[in-house]
Amino acid sequence: MTDWLTAPEAMARLKLKPQTLYAYVSRGLIESREEAGDSRRRLYRAEDVARLEQRKAQGRRHATIAEGAIAWGEPVLPSGITTIAQGKLWYRGQDAEQLAESARLEDIARLLWDCGSQRFPTLTRPVAAGPARERMFNAIATRAAADPATAGRTRKALYLEAAAVLDTLVDAVAGAPGEGPIHLRLASAWTCDAAGAELIRRALVLLADHELNASTFAVRVTASTGASLAACAMAGLAALSGPLHGGMAQRVLTLMREAEREGIAAAAATRLASGAAIPGFGHPLYPDGDPRARGLLAAFSLPPAYAEARRVVTGQTGEEPNIDFALTALAAHLRIDEDAPFQIFAAARATGWLAHALEQGETGRLIRPRARYTGPPPSRPQSAM
Repeated sequence: MTDWLTAPEAMARLKLKPQTLYAYVSRGLIESREEAGDSRRRLYRAEDVARLEQRKAQGRRHATIAEGAIAWGEPVLPSGITTIAQGKLWYRGQDAEQLAESARLEDIARLLWDCGSQRFPTLTRPVAAGPARERMFNAIATRAAADPATAGRTRKALYLEAAAVLDTLVDAVAGAPGEGPIHLRLASAWTCDAAGAELIRRALVLLADHELNASTFAVRVTASTGASLAACAMAGLAALSGPLHGGMAQRVLTLMREAEREGIAAAAATRLASGAAIPGFGHPLYPDGDPRARGLLAAFSLPPAYAEARRVVTGQTGEEPNIDFALTALAAHLRIDEDAPFQIFAAARATGWLAHALEQGETGRLIRPRARYTGPPPSRPQSAM
């Protein structure tokens, strides 16, 4: 199958009118580009057309649409915060890769929260002892148990509370209260130099939000009940901790340990032979490569083992590294704790979680999907003897 289709071909496949095809392109559902040698004509990615064609073939029954939306489908909630289109990640219409060149996480928080130049006072709460991940959960849980619900409060009050929740999480990662830019606080806690701090800043910006991923959806469900912003962040943190989300970096690390013992080519071949995916490579939303990984990996030289893994796995599979590989490689490059990828991920993504909690709260609507029951039929009540 050709990689690109003409407009008549795409419309014939999908049975669309021209205006509907253009709407699909504007929504990011079909990628489009100019035809070489003729700027007046456009071509449409065949893979996107095939995906939509398959979706149409499934029928338009409500249950089928809803079930498809849960697993890498179209967005199920309206949002003005982040979108994935044209192979890129966009924060309120701005390219995340470009923002990562100079923006700080605080700048991205103000952008995602849509709060202008709002200033946030520094938080000075003590941080409990213990491993970093334990500190993070304890700190947010403590706030979640005490902070007020969001209903009936002004936007400014909620912005200040969002900043306090983010500050609480960052302090927990760093191990102590701190002042100044977040990336410098984390770099100081991990004894990184200025170059290392710059890489942490870049990673934080690239990870700030990612549309309706699993943790963000958990946040929005929690926010829809009117729960406090800390409770919303707690829901996100819990979802992020799973091995299929923020825990993916640990799976990349496992692959790299296997590569140390038997070589990356053998480790990758073994996984492929068993039908298992290779962690750290490929992403369903980015067929041409994860822009977050691209933006981070362009800023530092990979450690030799990671450079070899990238070369071999991409050669075997055609898949490019994703953000989980990039974060794991960054931790190795900076020689910081193996759990640092999760900590960076959580500190960054909290800005997005809080943005989605604020946005969901403004709707005043409860998120309550229905289940498609697959169990035994309900038993009929027996008549009295």
